[in-house]
Amino acid sequence: MKYMLLIHSGAVDEQGGAPQCTVEDWMAYDKDVRDAGILVSGESLADLVTATTVRVSPAGERTVTDGPFAETRELLGGFLVIDVPDLDAALDWAARCPGARDGGSVVVRPVADFGG
Repeated sequence: MKYMLLIHSGAVDEQGGAPQCTVEDWMAYDKDVRDAGILVSGESLADLVTATTVRVSPAGERTVTDGPFAETRELLGGFLVIDVPDLDAALDWAARCPGARDGGSVVVRPVADFGG
């Protein structure tokens, strides 16, 4: 079954990275996921200042603003889609993710299968 791991950082440093995770931590995790043969896809997101938010009113009017400006301290930093046997396995991989450390979190969601 496919699961999306949405990786949220609890804080970012001056370079926009998560201070609790090193590049080596991410490289090791990436290698582990690839070596396990469970990686479907994954991406790290570009710097937060490049984000744009689109909202559509009930009347159908579109509003576009710079940045996400969410009322939260966590920032979505990237995602992985993994293919594992069950939720327990997905949760184990989420717990191993460097982004889950020190105030970060990984949201695990099943990918919908519409039979296609």
